[in-house]
Amino acid sequence: MNIQYIKGIAFSLIFAIPAYFLGQAYPIIGGPVFGILLGIIAASFKRPASFDGGIRFTGKKILQYSIILLGFEMNLFHVLDIGAKSFSVMIFTLVAAFFVAYFVGKMLKIDDKTTILIGAGTAICGGSAIAAVAPVINAQDKDVAFSISTIFLFNVIAVFIFPLLGHLWGLSDTGFGMWAGTAINDTSSVVAAGYSYSSEAGSYATIVKLTRALMIVPVCLFFASLMAYRERKNNSIQMTKIFPWFILWFVVASIINTTGFLPGTISHLLGNTGKFAIILAMSAIGLNTNIKTLIENGRRPIVLGLVCWVAVAVVSLIIQHNIGLI
Repeated sequence: MNIQYIKGIAFSLIFAIPAYFLGQAYPIIGGPVFGILLGIIAASFKRPASFDGGIRFTGKKILQYSIILLGFEMNLFHVLDIGAKSFSVMIFTLVAAFFVAYFVGKMLKIDDKTTILIGAGTAICGGSAIAAVAPVINAQDKDVAFSISTIFLFNVIAVFIFPLLGHLWGLSDTGFGMWAGTAINDTSSVVAAGYSYSSEAGSYATIVKLTRALMIVPVCLFFASLMAYRERKNNSIQMTKIFPWFILWFVVASIINTTGFLPGTISHLLGNTGKFAIILAMSAIGLNTNIKTLIENGRRPIVLGLVCWVAVAVVSLIIQHNIGLI
């Protein structure tokens, strides 16, 4: 790491620390959202140009490192715990999210990278998925800002609406847990909605959500291959240069955690470090975001996020009904 990056990293840290504590106080909103908001506000003021290199490094490289660290809280046995039926629900909702995102994104004339990030955030696990996919597709900071803001909005709405609808429709604890785990994006929002329904629903929703997060791996590999194919047609890049190596290290970290090689306290510490690193990276992304552009162009991503979110929620219920989970 270049020693000149220290200034930019330290500057980003100034906003990441309060964002972390705000996220602890208001978990439904979350630290990453506070980080990007504080960064955007600070971006309105002039800062030394010497900070820029470190801020860019934080928003890109540290973002990748954070995903690796999150692997230490992933347990591959969760895939077996939820069973084949639950896995099929996740596959259908994943396909629905990207399918709808692609066509609605085209209709709304939203750029491909923002469309992919909103699709990934809706399909997989909100901010973590956006953080993982962004470097793979070389997304700009504004694309990440649009996507995080959109996903956050529907996370908050879901916490209040989902339990109400679940009781109205008479969903079982397992059915609601599956619905919340596959159709609500952020982990904190899944937990909040699940446990407000019942303790059984909360536990099941959490397991589904953690398993759903593992979809980060195939999705990132898919988009890396797609990017490599496009670039290869232009004879401008090799697969080894665009391949998301940090995703492989994420898998390695997940395997280490699953085997129990590391003490639980160490794995938990590494996972929490990864979560803080995401807040740090989001603060840096906010520092590189133009608030005027965000306001002017933010409406269409919100519409896209709404359509994707509704599509995933509906598809989850339909598949569950067809396979007898509800």
